[in-house]
Amino acid sequence: METKITATELSEGLSDIPNRVLYRGEKFVIEHNGDAIAVLAPAGPVPGVTAREVAKRLGDIALPGDSFADDLEAAQASQPRAEAPDWRN
Repeated sequence: METKITATELSEGLSDIPNRVLYRGEKFVIEHNGDAIAVLAPAGPVPGVTAREVAKRLGDIALPGDSFADDLEAAQASQPRAEAPDWRN
């Protein structure tokens, strides 16, 4: 069901309209000066992946080699020491 309402009607019904969208699945077309400016409707399922899918994808990634930790330590050692931020002075 689609209901056209003005922005003023939306503000007056703000405590009720979101519940109608959530629990009844209603759809509202919000108008301003007779022009549709927005639609308030149920969001539907959120796309994503399951933990099982993440684990499967991570299982396909090769682990770093034995020298990986040495490479990280070398990269860290090559960085200059950070200056204290101005707000500490």
